[in-house]
Amino acid sequence: MNSALTEMEKGDYQKANTFFRQIIESNQPIPPEMPYFFAETLFQLEQYDNSQNFLSRYLQINGFRGENYQKAKDLEERLKEPLKAIQACDLCDRRGYRYALCTTCEGEKKISQPCNYCKGRGAVGCNRCFGKGLVTRRNIFNIVEYHECGQCSGQGKHTCPQCEGSLEEVSDCRSCNGLGRMVEENICNHQAAPKHMSLVFQKLQSLHANTNE
Repeated sequence: MNSALTEMEKGDYQKANTFFRQIIESNQPIPPEMPYFFAETLFQLEQYDNSQNFLSRYLQINGFRGENYQKAKDLEERLKEPLKAIQACDLCDRRGYRYALCTTCEGEKKISQPCNYCKGRGAVGCNRCFGKGLVTRRNIFNIVEYHECGQCSGQGKHTCPQCEGSLEEVSDCRSCNGLGRMVEENICNHQAAPKHMSLVFQKLQSLHANTNE
């Protein structure tokens, strides 16, 4: 943890973040004071939701006996305003990451895409003859006879009931799960969009409102 603390002192919170995550991923016991330092690092990186999670963990583990209890309470107070801004913002998710219009459906939520039921083939295998086109029967002499499958007329397949053979279906966009938007890696600044982007953000606000209805 010393390497992470050194980077914090230098003001290089990105490097400190990397060191803290290495400690977590090592599956080694986490030093009891580390959640506070990690929470402070995440705060400086504007990852407020994640910062709150680690701060809560620190206070649960250490309580008022923690070496950095007072600093933790100060951080808790500093987190209130940015977390409130995230909750009030229509342009980011609850973690504070900016929304962007889905590039696949362009915010329309639904899109014409290869049929998921038949995988874009337009047909599905017959469930009676298992795609063979023939079924077997035993005659009165207990001899196996082969007959044309009456369900698929010997074709071994049926026209897809979902797309009716068109190979495509209009359904929820699979890229955004029908939300019309996706989360970027950028932290939201909760500020109005530039004029040339205003229509995009108006659409995002509309999508946000519809999602919450």
